[in-house]
Amino acid sequence: MHTNTKKLLYSRRFAYAVYRLIRIYSATCRLQVINEASWQQHIDAGGKVLFCVWHQQFFSLIRPFKAYEKYRPGLMISRSRDGEMIAAVAQYTGWHTVRGSSSRGGRTALSQMIRHLQENRLGAHILDGPRGPAGVVKNGAVKIAADSGARLVPVYVKADARWIFNSWDRFFVPRPLSRVRIIFGEMLPQIPHITDTNTLETWRKFLEDRMRPALVR
Repeated sequence: MHTNTKKLLYSRRFAYAVYRLIRIYSATCRLQVINEASWQQHIDAGGKVLFCVWHQQFFSLIRPFKAYEKYRPGLMISRSRDGEMIAAVAQYTGWHTVRGSSSRGGRTALSQMIRHLQENRLGAHILDGPRGPAGVVKNGAVKIAADSGARLVPVYVKADARWIFNSWDRFFVPRPLSRVRIIFGEMLPQIPHITDTNTLETWRKFLEDRMRPALVR
């Protein structure tokens, strides 16, 4: 790929164009948000919340999550080149990005996410990103919740009609005019401070079992 083309693809101007295109496209869908009040009441009472979502479903959240900009929410995104554009799009949506993943800069990013939640009380975590395996929860969300005191809230996306891509996660995009439901699950129990790997694995598996049924295969 030509150097100038690469610069364009990873520029903030291109990211803004992608963000606007996503907003316009998403506006063609019929959106329904379910069980939004419960986690908002928890935050308003001084609590902290960490959304949990599968990588395949995050496209549908870009436009509606703009409504939560007032909470200064945090989101961890990988340090890859593709992550650069995703981070820029997320920032236009009002999210404050922390750069890092399980394969690169993960420990520093986890510490920054914990600090962000303690200060701003809302964040989100893509459970199986950035490279999968699909449907396998990594340890990050559990560690962040345990060390920050945040409650995990599963987020599910369902679309009556969708295009499913031949990617590692079966990424999907709702078709125009389809009905899209964003469902906030019930807050999971408070995770205590974790001191051993067995306890960490127990909570990781608990979260995975709760989220797996909503995975589109």
